[in-house]
Amino acid sequence: MMDWIIGALGALLVSMAAYWKSSLSLSGMIAATVMGMVYYGAGNLFWFGLLLLFFITSSLFSKFRGDRKQELEKSYAKTGRRDAGQVFANGGLGMLACMGNVIWPDPVWAYVFVGTMAAVTADTWATEWGGLSRKPPRSVLTWKPMPAGTSGGVSLLGSTAALVGAVLIGGVAWLLLRWTGGTSTGSAALPSLSIWQWLMVGGLSGFAGAFADSLLGATIQRMNRCPVCGKSVEVDNHCGVDTVPERGLRWMSNDAVNVLSAFAAGLIAWGLAVLLT
Repeated sequence: MMDWIIGALGALLVSMAAYWKSSLSLSGMIAATVMGMVYYGAGNLFWFGLLLLFFITSSLFSKFRGDRKQELEKSYAKTGRRDAGQVFANGGLGMLACMGNVIWPDPVWAYVFVGTMAAVTADTWATEWGGLSRKPPRSVLTWKPMPAGTSGGVSLLGSTAALVGAVLIGGVAWLLLRWTGGTSTGSAALPSLSIWQWLMVGGLSGFAGAFADSLLGATIQRMNRCPVCGKSVEVDNHCGVDTVPERGLRWMSNDAVNVLSAFAAGLIAWGLAVLLT
């Protein structure tokens, strides 16, 4: 019970600070508090620490050079202030893996978890740093230049940031596992990968997840067109008017894309870990 109390208090403290800094909406703060409580109460610092690493770095990067990103954010369905949907889209699969590890302790949950966190970190870092690129992004499908902020676009700066973020998750995962001694209190299920193998698992799965996010964004994600400026946007209202459907599946929102790409990365991480061990 004490672990659940510590997790709840720690998550509440961090989420309240994020709410005060406008990194979380009220619903996002509540969701982050619940998620952090589960991560620490059902798991340990391995789960909670990686969640904090993703959240803190992503929040800091979203505020960095925010003046240059304001115009781009008008095209995004989600801004730098995350709501409950975005919180669960980024950390929900990891929370399920954490609870799965309680029911059936096994290293597989840690592999899947690291893959999902590496993917959401890589995708978020790519978005935040890619938005600062001086060169226009290129379509992941045709490699032709496209307007900044358009889903499915990639840039050298954003891709580099994605790889660095994914590798960081893998490295910190190795560190936290050695520090905690396992994936839960009293657990003997300690994944037996070296630091270099963890860097590979995090880097490859996270980068693949970010690429999958871009691929889904360029193909089946729901996109709208602004009748005023003609931009392809994710939002339902742009330039003060309602946007019109342009392409994609109606239910394939930005949050759905995040979940699918993170799930794919989790499976890739699991497969890589099996090959390496």
